[in-house]
Amino acid sequence: MMKKLNVLVAVVLSATMLFSCSQWQSMDNTKKGAAIGVGGGAAAGAVIGKVAGNTALGAILGAAIGGGAGAIIGKKMDKQAQEIKNEVPNATVERYEEGINVKFDAGVLFGFDKSDLSPVAQENIKNLATVLNKYPDTYVRVEGHTDAKGTDEYNMGLSQRRVNSVTAFLIKQGISADRIQGFAYGKTQPIATNDTEEGRAKNRRVEFSIFANDKMKADAKKEAGQ
Repeated sequence: MMKKLNVLVAVVLSATMLFSCSQWQSMDNTKKGAAIGVGGGAAAGAVIGKVAGNTALGAILGAAIGGGAGAIIGKKMDKQAQEIKNEVPNATVERYEEGINVKFDAGVLFGFDKSDLSPVAQENIKNLATVLNKYPDTYVRVEGHTDAKGTDEYNMGLSQRRVNSVTAFLIKQGISADRIQGFAYGKTQPIATNDTEEGRAKNRRVEFSIFANDKMKADAKKEAGQ
């Protein structure tokens, strides 16, 4: 874990080199995360793609505030991550910095080439939403990804439809729409080889980034005396 975090720190440093100091300092944390995750230039995009596997971690890194307030947020995220692990057994849950990354293989949520949630998928997302509703002061980023089969246009559309399905279902479960950020990436962010069925299955996925909103950050800073 420490090695992975050290590499992620290197990603952040690499991304900052793509901007002038004045440009970087003028960006808020969310924009920094977007710059790191979405690309911030080809170099940062390549690094984050190889190391983190997706922009979900870029958003988490960009939202971190550090210091005592960051430690307070981290403890809250530890608790929430453990609850997700307990309540959503089909999810892969990982803690990074001041956020949580949750992955679902697309096969858990959707039929082949489908964008409507299966009954099992609805139960999984419902369980996730139950935990998310206990922690209203967070943003929830939803990302859709596909394997490399098919055209760029088709895969982008499929991933967008899947993001839309998950987002709509989360809202039905009581998650406020202004907490949710939806992004479709098609086949542009593989986390495994597309040369084998096993690898393609890993690439067909939906990911969630969970990180503090402004209220949680302000409360944490106040508690930390920052």
